[in-house]
Amino acid sequence: MLFDRVMSKETRRSDEGDNGTGTGTGTGVIAKVRPKTKRPNLYRVLLLNDDYTPMEFVVHVLERFFGKDREAATRIMMHVHQHGVGECGVYTYEVAETKVTQVMDFARKHQHPLQCVMERK
Repeated sequence: MLFDRVMSKETRRSDEGDNGTGTGTGTGVIAKVRPKTKRPNLYRVLLLNDDYTPMEFVVHVLERFFGKDREAATRIMMHVHQHGVGECGVYTYEVAETKVTQVMDFARKHQHPLQCVMERK
């Protein structure tokens, strides 16, 4: 902000044409330029069905890593079971990547073949 004020005064002086003499009569227009920010790309985190991971373990993963309540976790788990894939959430790249890694590490630690992937939305 301070830089904007200093630049505005500097710009105003040079636009008025007084060259530091105080005799200028010109006027100047100062426009603020705001940088355009781009929204980050979003990624879907998906669980894939397999025939070996217990349903209760999948519910636990959804509750622990995705903050789902018991009802939502059960609904997603059933969707994965019936359709082969289910969405756990939508996140920025870094968050999605972290969640996928956490789920995969947790599944391996408990000797389950559960697969978790991410895809650009």
